[in-house]
Amino acid sequence: MNIPEDKRLRLLVAIPCLNEAKTIAQVVSEVPRTIAGVYSVDILVVDDGSEDATSTEAKLAGAEVLRHPRNRGVGTAFQSAVNYAVENRYDLMINIDGDRQFNPGDIPKLVAPIVAGEADMVTASRFIDPAMTPDMPKIKLYGNHMMSSLISGLVRKKFADVSCGFRCYSRESLLQINLHGAFTYTQETFLDFAAKRLEIKEIPIDVQYFADRTSRVAGSISKYAVNTSKIIFRGYRDYFPLRFFWGISAVFAVPATIFSIVFVLHYLMTGAFTGYLFAGFTAAFLYSLATVFFVLGIVTDMLDRIRSNQERILYMLKKSPNQLQGKKNVRDIRSGNLSDVTIVEQHD
Repeated sequence: MNIPEDKRLRLLVAIPCLNEAKTIAQVVSEVPRTIAGVYSVDILVVDDGSEDATSTEAKLAGAEVLRHPRNRGVGTAFQSAVNYAVENRYDLMINIDGDRQFNPGDIPKLVAPIVAGEADMVTASRFIDPAMTPDMPKIKLYGNHMMSSLISGLVRKKFADVSCGFRCYSRESLLQINLHGAFTYTQETFLDFAAKRLEIKEIPIDVQYFADRTSRVAGSISKYAVNTSKIIFRGYRDYFPLRFFWGISAVFAVPATIFSIVFVLHYLMTGAFTGYLFAGFTAAFLYSLATVFFVLGIVTDMLDRIRSNQERILYMLKKSPNQLQGKKNVRDIRSGNLSDVTIVEQHD
């Protein structure tokens, strides 16, 4: 692909880490420095409260390090990277793990669709090509497929892998992203971008799966399922309130209609309510609940318009060339408070 020099972009490769001293230097060294459509590649390691030498190894390898004094969760680490990319006006940001599960040599594959204007976010997919499906335990494979099916149903577009942490973001998507989950960010991103109608593309990649490695994010499948479910529940409620509350309303309205039909048919056939009063009372109760959630959907949809306007204002503030440029601290733009982070300077 032949890209004119004035159209080439600045890329930030962000690597969230927790106790990855053994592998982080190799990941940093394997990041390609020459990528079609990109004239500058910088590397930022977000050390999320590691207890080993992750920060030291990253600096020695040539990366700039942003360190959280305590572990705050991969979602918060990702948000710190996004804030850094926005403040320093990068055109692209790659997010990749520091454990060598993903191959940094695949970064150009994720960058290319955004450079070509085909997507706002490109995510690596472990399952879109069956031949590239990693050899992982069946329970984890099933869980990933179920999660992808759930998110696909919620956003009404088919995706094969919504949990992969290897992605590329355009500047437009970085300016518009607004997440709230500290535990993780992967699924919430799909809800956020779908609500804002940003284009998401999947690219098949090979993954090195470590069978004996304990996830730094999940810890256990049950913990991951519970925490991720909470994030998805809140995200869907906030981004699609009308669908959310009207869906609950329909859950009550359908059985209410069945009970009311039974109640009316009995009266028409016998001329009496005796024996079927329970159907009438049940129908009335369920219709009341359905009405409450129907009205709640309308009210929350009105509040969603306010949220959308606030995000539009936030977007314009981030986009302004005079905002937040050249800062040494990473500012939480949503609240106006300084994030609990420290930047360790890169060694020359």
